[in-house]
Amino acid sequence: MLLSSKKRGLPHAHILLTLDSESKIRTKDDIDKIVSAELPDPCTDLRLFQIVTKCMVHGPCGTINSPCMRDGQCCKSFPKQFKDDTEEKVNGYPIYRRRATEPVQVGKYSIDNRWVVPYNPWLLKKFNAHINVEVCASVKSVKYLYKYVYKGHDAASVKIQKEGALDHDEILSFVEGRYVSTPEAMWRLNEFNLSHKSHTVVRLAVHLPQQQPIVYQDGQEAQAIERAALRKTTLTSWFELNKNDPSAHNISYSDIPQYYMFDKSTTNWKKRQRG
Repeated sequence: MLLSSKKRGLPHAHILLTLDSESKIRTKDDIDKIVSAELPDPCTDLRLFQIVTKCMVHGPCGTINSPCMRDGQCCKSFPKQFKDDTEEKVNGYPIYRRRATEPVQVGKYSIDNRWVVPYNPWLLKKFNAHINVEVCASVKSVKYLYKYVYKGHDAASVKIQKEGALDHDEILSFVEGRYVSTPEAMWRLNEFNLSHKSHTVVRLAVHLPQQQPIVYQDGQEAQAIERAALRKTTLTSWFELNKNDPSAHNISYSDIPQYYMFDKSTTNWKKRQRG
């Protein structure tokens, strides 16, 4: 979870959720149960319809001064194409169901399902706010969060001009400074966390016998091979663990970090101590 503040004031959170094996999204029906990209029926759920049309409609879009326009096209790829059924994508986001229905009037604009930002109905009715929910099945989803960690602080250019000044120094009249909005200042003064990670990610080695990766410097290949022969990887250490610890027999390799910790100094798996 990352908290981000914009110049317009209110902060917002970027959250990446990883589901357990029993709850993972595996089919198109699973996607449709969690994410919707369509206008709800006002006759069956008027409150959800009001929230979607107020918070989850992209637009107006297409005018030259729209903030989403880049080189004459919407950078968010709106309007989307109509789609009768959700289409799963192997690497990336699915293409959500957007059936062709009669447009509805939202303010001055006529809107249909092509303009709806994907959302979760339960979250929308719970918080009554803009909450974009996406299903991401790619490891590139991590990149989405970390770009906000390293993007740096908001900045603003300030022009300083003295009253009655006749000779203006254009270079010295501008100051490039950091921009801190009121909510962000409050958040930092109270020392609240700007990011949070609920789980530690453990990288597990996968390799064939005697084919583990080895890092070495030129001219030291033989020494590197000797050192590698003496050190166990997470995989070979797991094999040793199953030989010596019967309680590990029913734990798969991918689940072993939940119950054991890999000690890099001894290259052994050690049982976690529950506090």
